[in-house]
Amino acid sequence: MTALREAGHRVTVVDAGHPGAHRVPPPDTVAGAPVLRLDLRDRPAVADALAGVDAVIHQAAMVGLGVDLDDLPEYVGCNDLGTAVLLAAMARAGVPRLVLASSMVVYGEGSYTCPEHGSVSAAPRVVAHLAAGRFEPPCPVCGAALDPGLISEDAPLDPRSVYAATKVAQEHLTAAWARQTGGTVVALRYHNVYGPGMPRDTPYSGVAAIFRSALEVGRAPRVFEDGGQRRDFVHVRDVAAANLAALDATVTRSGWRAYNIASGRPATVGQMASELARAAGGPPPIVTGEFRLGDVRHIVASPARAGSELGFRAAVDLADGVAEFACAPLRG
Repeated sequence: MTALREAGHRVTVVDAGHPGAHRVPPPDTVAGAPVLRLDLRDRPAVADALAGVDAVIHQAAMVGLGVDLDDLPEYVGCNDLGTAVLLAAMARAGVPRLVLASSMVVYGEGSYTCPEHGSVSAAPRVVAHLAAGRFEPPCPVCGAALDPGLISEDAPLDPRSVYAATKVAQEHLTAAWARQTGGTVVALRYHNVYGPGMPRDTPYSGVAAIFRSALEVGRAPRVFEDGGQRRDFVHVRDVAAANLAALDATVTRSGWRAYNIASGRPATVGQMASELARAAGGPPPIVTGEFRLGDVRHIVASPARAGSELGFRAAVDLADGVAEFACAPLRG
C-alpha cells in the first residue's frame, strides 16, 4: 500500500481477515489506506467496493499447502470462487484493468536437463523415494541425475498441490475474462516472497515466515528434506515495485500476460535458514529429512521477460534482505 500511495494512487484495501493469514482482525487502515472487511465471495459487497475503481490488484488467496485435503473446499472457495465473483463484478462495473498475484507453484517442478535426453519434465515425486532420502528427481527416460535450470513463463503448467491447482484456475479465469471483456490482466508469478510484514507462523505460511517465527521464540528452524531445494527468494519491496510496474502496464496494453517475479539469484532453502538464523543470532537450523509430497525440489525462475517488458528488476540482495527480515516485526 505504501508504494501505491507514494506513486499517487488512491487506494482502498479489501481483506476478509481469514484466519489462515491473520491471528487478529485486520486494522482499519494500512499505510493510510482504508480497509474494507469483506469476503470476495460476497457478491453485493464486492459490487459496492468497486464503485469508483479503475483498476484492481488482486492479492487475495488462501496460500501454502494447507493441512490436509479437508482444506480443499476452502482453497477452491477463497481462491477460485472469490476470483470468479470479483471478475463478474468488474465486468458489470466496467473496471478494465487487473493485476493478479499468481505464483511459481503453477509450474510444478522447475526446468531440468538430462545429459543424454536434453530438456525433460521431472516425473511426480514418489513417497518411497522421498522416505529413503532420494530427493533429487531423476530423468523420466533413463533415470540419470538432472541439472536444474531457470524456468520461463512459456513452460507448461503442472500444478502439484491443491493450492497450485487453484492458482492455475485463477490464471485461466482471468484470461477468459480478458478475452471476453477486452480488459487487461498482468499475472505476476511470485517466487518465494519474504520480508517485513509477513504473517506469523500458521499451517499456511511460507518457508521464510516459518523460519522467522521459530527464531523469534528461540527455536531452531526445521529444514525439510536435506535443505538442498533451490528457490528464488524475492524481497517484498521488490514485489511491491513489480506490482507498480504491472499496474502501469495495464494502461497501455490489452489482453493477458504472465511474468515471473523473482530475483534471478537462486539459493537453497538450507541457505535461507542458515543466513536467517545467523542474522537473528538464533540457533542454527536442524535438517530433518522430513518431506511433503506436494512440495517440489527445485524451482528457479528466469526474470528476463519482466525485465524487458515491465522494466522490473529485483534490487534487494538476499544477504541485505535477510539481515533486515531477521529483526523485522511479523504480522499478527
